[in-house]
Amino acid sequence: MRVVLAGGGSAGHIEPALALADALREADKGIGVTCLGTQRGLETRLVPLRGYDLELIPAVPLPRSVSPQLLTVPGRLAGAVHAAGKVLDRVQADVLVGFGGYVATPAYLAAKRHNVPIVVHEANPSAGIANRLGAHLTSYVFTGHPDTKLRNSRYLGLPIRRQIADLDRFALGDQARAHFGLRPDLPVLLVFGGSQGAKSLNRALAAALGAVKDAGVQVLHVTGPKNLAEAQGSDGPLSSAARSSAVPYVAFPYVDRMDLAYAAADFALCRAGAMTCAELTAVGVPAAYVPLPIGNGEQRLNALPIVQRGGGLLVDDAELTGDWIKNTLLPVLTNIDQVVAMSEAAAALGRRDADRWLAKAVIEVMAKEQAGRAGAEPAAVPVARPPRSGADQPGSLFTPHSSRQAAPAAPAPRPQPPGGPSAQGGGGRHRQTR
Repeated sequence: MRVVLAGGGSAGHIEPALALADALREADKGIGVTCLGTQRGLETRLVPLRGYDLELIPAVPLPRSVSPQLLTVPGRLAGAVHAAGKVLDRVQADVLVGFGGYVATPAYLAAKRHNVPIVVHEANPSAGIANRLGAHLTSYVFTGHPDTKLRNSRYLGLPIRRQIADLDRFALGDQARAHFGLRPDLPVLLVFGGSQGAKSLNRALAAALGAVKDAGVQVLHVTGPKNLAEAQGSDGPLSSAARSSAVPYVAFPYVDRMDLAYAAADFALCRAGAMTCAELTAVGVPAAYVPLPIGNGEQRLNALPIVQRGGGLLVDDAELTGDWIKNTLLPVLTNIDQVVAMSEAAAALGRRDADRWLAKAVIEVMAKEQAGRAGAEPAAVPVARPPRSGADQPGSLFTPHSSRQAAPAAPAPRPQPPGGPSAQGGGGRHRQTR
């Protein structure tokens, strides 16, 4: 079996694709995986690092408004479709799995032209243009957010790295804190703004850091590579507050081991990207989410179900100040029972095995399509079903989105996906001592 993955540009498109690639290899080491990307995306660095083949095609960004650039799209798109089709033919692809982004549109069109089955996964509550197109070309459509409205879609969850999904915060907590130079006996606030950091989070933290440390809360701060000098400047507010007590404040420009950062943390202050929300709920870390104030508001929509169910707080970027941290966030951080309850609420929403469920669905699609081409019935394969934790959870992977709410809610034990042990719990671990 040979799978081509199309998800390039940002980490939000690439990381779920790579998580699926790992899960496919875990399920069947004989499955060949090739990633499609463009020269302008992060995939040129991330895909080779994970050991997968990368094929590049021309990037064709679609203008968001009518402009002269729109006139050049058909010709450039035709070239990208041709290039994607050559890759599909060369690797003899059995299925194309798309995750959106610049590379997905030509990949979907090429797969349709070359009669390669298409699987679509959409991470965000508001689907992008590429995946809206893809959903019209296939009936195999999955989403990472329960409220995504997309043709033929089934809610599955967002595939995340096994390093995160298998994390046991209870077992690794003390080791993780020692790794970052933190104490084992005080709560930890993890502050991060994605791979590049977030200046608004850094400024608000600087204004409140003295009060946070005075309350006995440690801070693990991922500043972003361009912001560390400002945070650690000899006369900067973060530097002076960091030296003011025995309660640790530690700053790093970037953290490669986010599993250790999550294990060390009791609470997070962060953006609300789809991957961030998926990882924090999977490991049961509650958070104060600060949606990025651009785009179509999808980051707010990412965090909203978590906040509504008690797993986090939500604050607009313009309202995030030192006073908000001191007056709203700090009372929560110092309330052990509230943090534990929020941690459990976050963990209840987490999907640790979305990578395995999506891999199982992709394998089933390949088996079904191959059997159909051969004119035979596919071998009996159990239908992949995601775990259910309540009436608002989805039904079978092959239950259309429009009929999910009509399905009877029958509680059942969480099934064990093939290829790995059951995931460990990610409930609260607020270890404050007095």
